[in-house]
Amino acid sequence: MNNNELGTKPHYQILDGLRGVAAIFVVLFHLAEPLSSSHLDNVVNHGYLAVDFFFLLSGFVMGYAYDDRWGQLTIGGFFRRRFERLQPLVVLGMTLGAIGFYFTDSTIWPLIHTVPGWKLIVVMLIGWTVLPIPLSMDIRGWQEMHPLNSVGWSLFFEYVANILYALGLRKLPNKALACFVFLAGALLLHFALTNPNGDVTGGWTLNAEHLRVGITRTLFPFFAGLLLSRVARPTRIKHAFLGCGLLVAVVLLMPRIGGAEHLWMNGLYEALCIIVIFPLIVYLGASGVVHGQMEGKICKFLGDLSYPLYMTHYVLVYFYVAWVSNHKGITLGQAWPHALLTFSGAIVLAYASLKLYDEPIRAFLRKKLK
Repeated sequence: MNNNELGTKPHYQILDGLRGVAAIFVVLFHLAEPLSSSHLDNVVNHGYLAVDFFFLLSGFVMGYAYDDRWGQLTIGGFFRRRFERLQPLVVLGMTLGAIGFYFTDSTIWPLIHTVPGWKLIVVMLIGWTVLPIPLSMDIRGWQEMHPLNSVGWSLFFEYVANILYALGLRKLPNKALACFVFLAGALLLHFALTNPNGDVTGGWTLNAEHLRVGITRTLFPFFAGLLLSRVARPTRIKHAFLGCGLLVAVVLLMPRIGGAEHLWMNGLYEALCIIVIFPLIVYLGASGVVHGQMEGKICKFLGDLSYPLYMTHYVLVYFYVAWVSNHKGITLGQAWPHALLTFSGAIVLAYASLKLYDEPIRAFLRKKLK
């Protein structure tokens, strides 16, 4: 049977909504980040953990959507579906980043105007593939594998997880998968406790250290989500969206744990969030009952917006970061109008990207790849 004849299973509406909530906190984190003096005092201190939450959600949804379909679905069909879902916004995000690149010349990126046009185009074309660029091709100066759209690193590791799932790990029985997840969790915990930064950040540079971090951050949540989709038996929980949404907010807004003196305490907190709290949130969200049409519409809107928002917001954040860097010492009280404008613009850009680009392109690809 052709992969496009498999149909689409019903969505977990509350999980869709929670994905949107997490995407909003990613934007808030990136807006607060340039105003902090260090990694110890960001107002949205743990906002980057939303990426780990995305990985867990992705593994859960992957298991739900595909685990019982491999008798009808080929590996090629699986990757065509993933390409159709992920790649259009990868291309758009990199293209928009290239269009705005020269306009972000600032004190934080003083050499942007020296980058030749041909090099910008080459970096953009490589970015379209989501493959990382070597450090020699870094055109912004942040040593990122995707300097035109900072968040592209997580899509690279999302593809890595998808490949591992499709080519072998999906075949693991639950006990073997549980052992794999346990070992991945132990690896994550060790990293969180020993990382000199006292957190789980990293993964965005093409070198051995960041590749190790990226794999460590991906393996546990993605395959824990897959395992959860197999063994969890959702019940019916009232007010799950509100409760889970608030829990996501509390986790990501929690002030730094332990300060500069006890960095391991913050690492332990973040590891526990990923290993314990995030799976609990996903289970509760999967068990949740949507109350009324309004909550259903909110969850659908947030779910539809989540991926476009994640993949396009940093295009505007580059302008915001450049503005902040040109106004040294600016405070949150002074910067909030620009932050609000950037946030609002990110929402508008994401919705426009969804309706004018992503949905039409995906419909076109669905037809052509059938």
